[in-house]
Amino acid sequence: MNEKIAVPVAQGQFAMHFGHCEKFIIFEVENKKVKNTTAIIPPPHAPGVLPKFLGEQGVNCIIAGGMGMRAQELFAENGVKVIVGAIGTEPNKLVEEYLSDSLQKGNNICDH
Repeated sequence: MNEKIAVPVAQGQFAMHFGHCEKFIIFEVENKKVKNTTAIIPPPHAPGVLPKFLGEQGVNCIIAGGMGMRAQELFAENGVKVIVGAIGTEPNKLVEEYLSDSLQKGNNICDH
């Protein structure tokens, strides 16, 4: 199975709210193994912009600490799996945990 997983990053660490990150790291995964990573700068945050932008990058999974319900709905409408409540600081480790079904999750830290 191939996936493209987006993880929001700020100051080199996992950004808890995906809409307020400096960049996204895109992990290209084949058969549950990371084959490539790419950092991309997102456009300015505005309602509906990031789901379209990440969809255009071929992303089909997003790991976030928090995300508003409307953004989650927009991703779902485009077949993108959204994981909210992720806990951690290192993007690589979060993806490894996700791929091994051991990702720790808490509450969605976003309330809009």
